Amino acid sequence: MKLFTRLALRTAAAGKLQHAVELINPHLYTVEERIREQARAFDPAIEGYITYACGTSGKRLRPTLALLSGAATGTLCPGHVDLALIIELIHLATLVHDDIMDGADIRRESPTVNAKWGNTLAVLLGDCLFSHALKLATSFPNIEICRRIAHAATDVCSGEILQTQRKYDLNLTIDDYFKVIEMKTAALFAVAAELGAFISETSPEVITAMKTFGLKLGTAYQIYDDCVDIAGNQENAGKTLGSDLRKGKLTLPVLYLLQAVDRKDHHRYSEILLRSEPEGLDLMSDEVIRRGALRRAVETTQRLVQEARKELEHVPVNKYTLAMGDVGDFLSNIVGQFAEAA
Repeated sequence: MKLFTRLALRTAAAGKLQHAVELINPHLYTVEERIREQARAFDPAIEGYITYACGTSGKRLRPTLALLSGAATGTLCPGHVDLALIIELIHLATLVHDDIMDGADIRRESPTVNAKWGNTLAVLLGDCLFSHALKLATSFPNIEICRRIAHAATDVCSGEILQTQRKYDLNLTIDDYFKVIEMKTAALFAVAAELGAFISETSPEVITAMKTFGLKLGTAYQIYDDCVDIAGNQENAGKTLGSDLRKGKLTLPVLYLLQAVDRKDHHRYSEILLRSEPEGLDLMSDEVIRRGALRRAVETTQRLVQEARKELEHVPVNKYTLAMGDVGDFLSNIVGQFAEAA
């Protein structure tokens, strides 16, 4: 499976991550096949759009997390595969909508749905993926699983609304930022790890630990993604970069910069953000790196990964639990490359 970016796969930790994925690879390939099959559930006139949106293999990090959690706390069963499929479909729906809001043209090295067919169709396609995922969730015999998936989907959408409300909002605090990303990004990581354990029918303590692990890891992943948007390479990332500043999103590296400068520079950077002039935004990205704000965001990511790994102490030790720790270590390693470059 292709995880993270091509840049990430060249790191020393790639071997550990590859081993983690190999532990659940047969189930992950089943998820991949199930994702491709979903287009057939739609009207033939719509099938091609769904196939395109689901057809390019992405990170599949959330399904990996659901499967590892299930295996770490019990025996993998068809319910875990169903969970992984549903979580990934919700994620795919959010990507379609994100690309519309960001005006992104490239996703996974291919034209985005909105670039290919326009915003109107892309909105409706994202809606189709959301509703289809929730329809699949109703097949679980335990209604609590469907309820928790629905709550997570609601959190994701609510987080996106909050982020949109706070664009260009120079009063956004770091606490506000964390609230938004815990909803819009970390909620799916949390429910994947939580329900993986829940389906295995493990203890409430372990289920809670898995949920917290997912929440911390998902939060760390979003900060990593924020760092990529500022300092990453578009060819390696396989998607349009630099959209956060252009669209007025105040990400953690930018908030750390605004927090560190004096009043004069704070006013200057605020003007750059509000005017969205390309040259000024490029200068500001450079300042995020030069003044250590990017490095501080990297350190925050790595701290969150360590906090996530701490939760695994509540889970029985086995090769799958260790593999979940390896996924966290891999994230910590790849984000650390930005600190080396800063």
